[in-house]
Amino acid sequence: MLAMSLAGHDKGNLYVVLEENSGTDSYLLSDGKHRTLSHPKRKNAKHVQLITHLPDSTLARMQEITLDAHVRKILKDYSANVRQQDVMDSSGFMSS
Repeated sequence: MLAMSLAGHDKGNLYVVLEENSGTDSYLLSDGKHRTLSHPKRKNAKHVQLITHLPDSTLARMQEITLDAHVRKILKDYSANVRQQDVMDSSGFMSS
């Protein structure tokens, strides 16, 4: 899954969800740059919006995360896909 920060100094940032801690109702998040795989950010569940509907290519890449570069690539590709979808929606084309 991916998550968008809704509160805090990182509001609006996109992260990859590495782990869900149901006992503390929080997530461990990484962006591959400031919050690396070795030092993920713990964020309260009520302060993030989960993004669960992802393209198949993104889901496949998420299974292979071993480096911070993989996390950055996933976030970059997802952001580009969202921007492309926004352009198509605003130009009047039907989105699938």
